[in-house]
Amino acid sequence: MARENEKIPTSRVRRTATVATLAASEAVKQFGTRAANVTRDEVAAEEAMSRRQLETAKQIVAVLGTMKGAAMKLGQVMSFLDVGLVPEEHREEFQRELAKLRDAAPTVSFKQMRRVIEDDLEEEIDEVFSEFDPEPIAAASIGQVYRARLAPDGREVAVKVQYPGVASAVRADMQNLDMIMRLLKRMTPGLDVKAVTAEIRERIEEELDYELEAQNQRSLARIFAGHPFIVVPEVITSLTRERVLVSDYVSGVGFEELKKGSQAERDRLGEIIFRFFLGCLYRHHQFSGDPHPGNFLLLEDGRVAFLDFGLFKRMDAAAVELELACQRAVVEEDAARLHALLAESGFLPEPERVDPENLLAFIRDAIWWYTTSDREVQLTPEIATKVMLESSDPRSSHFREMRHQDMRPEHLFGRRMEMLTLAVLSQLRAKDNWHRIAREWMYGDEPVTELGRQEAEFYAGLSTAR
Repeated sequence: MARENEKIPTSRVRRTATVATLAASEAVKQFGTRAANVTRDEVAAEEAMSRRQLETAKQIVAVLGTMKGAAMKLGQVMSFLDVGLVPEEHREEFQRELAKLRDAAPTVSFKQMRRVIEDDLEEEIDEVFSEFDPEPIAAASIGQVYRARLAPDGREVAVKVQYPGVASAVRADMQNLDMIMRLLKRMTPGLDVKAVTAEIRERIEEELDYELEAQNQRSLARIFAGHPFIVVPEVITSLTRERVLVSDYVSGVGFEELKKGSQAERDRLGEIIFRFFLGCLYRHHQFSGDPHPGNFLLLEDGRVAFLDFGLFKRMDAAAVELELACQRAVVEEDAARLHALLAESGFLPEPERVDPENLLAFIRDAIWWYTTSDREVQLTPEIATKVMLESSDPRSSHFREMRHQDMRPEHLFGRRMEMLTLAVLSQLRAKDNWHRIAREWMYGDEPVTELGRQEAEFYAGLSTAR
């Protein structure tokens, strides 16, 4: 935790040296471990490599911690790897290390934050707001959120303000991303480092601009205006700038309380979350890439408000249709079709080295819960962990297939969103026939749930209005 009024550093000389030293030393250590493994039995060799993986992962977190500016953003964005990154016996310890990184928000005085608001709005704070609570109600990854009322009408708003200097610090730290990703490559050999690095850099760069985030939020607010159970707060465009975002304030019940609800309440919330995140991708070709438990609230009227659209992705129709076609191939157990789709789209650089049946088993193990299981499934942390391990752990039964695949960057954040959605639903222990819901966008099936029927009526009304 940074000290009060601590300036976020923008110089990267010392940090670059730290990362470079780490990368070099880890290369030697990994080589040494592999060489020694030649003389060890299989169990001892695996144990030694497990310890080395954990050490590498913890050192990555330590280096990120020195970066200050980009640390939390990188911690969030790379969390799609945080389950499969280290061996199972060390996973809990690594999760604690990563949590420290994600929670390492700098402490900045309100005087400094007020200066950001007034510089960007070019007005005194008292001229814009009739009330402004100087105590933040939430800490965003690169800023803080405050509660206020507009002058003169008293409209209640949430004011998201970027930490002073954080944009410069993040951009400087992005220069070190290549070296960090090369370390990750040692633990996840299927990773296309160059493409993934470029995608991460682009998403983080976009997230530094609150005007872009406001555009994302406005886009989804228009789509879901009048929706029966989804709310996206309206942006106050006239008061939104690069470092300040003002939107309607919403009040509701947070995730920790929602986890204590009845099974029926958790099931309903789970279906809404599933419909929002995956439905946005497959229906609207744009989605929030951060299904974090802190980014939604249950409102008094039963609707769910979704917040924070900085990490956002738009996909073209062809890329979305490819994903749906692959899902249909899994549902229909058409291994040859799945293999052809992934080979033609560049996921299999050497298609002849990947057996179609093994490939089908690999993909099915990652998405079975909403593709091939046509029954009610109660999602649990154990299920989520197993899915994530089979998808990314070097000791997965599908490691051979993983080694011969490239993750296309345009699909990276969709997979991250899907994994984190599964993680949230698993924490809720939500139960549903996820397959029947997903068939609405996979095959255009009629909905079988009450929420699905309400949503279908909503979309039908939009079509009629057009």
